[in-house]
Amino acid sequence: MADLEHEREPQDIPADDLNIMVLTHLGGILFSVFPSLIVWLLKRNDSPYISQQSREALNFQITVLIAQAISSALIFILVGFVLMGIVWLLNIVFSFLAAVAASRGETYRYPFTLRLIN
Repeated sequence: MADLEHEREPQDIPADDLNIMVLTHLGGILFSVFPSLIVWLLKRNDSPYISQQSREALNFQITVLIAQAISSALIFILVGFVLMGIVWLLNIVFSFLAAVAASRGETYRYPFTLRLIN
């Protein structure tokens, strides 16, 4: 039975690539799109795993940034406070799940993500 969120079979990936991706996924919690953008720009040609996972993290962080902007606009009608908290919490949870999957060598696909970067 296939799991849509992440691939269960680990790949043969160098430990350095796994560590880079763990830090990239977790870095999005504190530094938004910057860790994934930097890794994607600098390392996308070095490893197919890094290319795919950094692109996935970048797409997710862009989606989070858009959701935060919408939440900020909705603060004036008080719905924004709730939405901002939900977006913040989902960013932490999904980034942590992605980091755990990366530490195991699994590919992770973020849910609720706009796939803007191909």
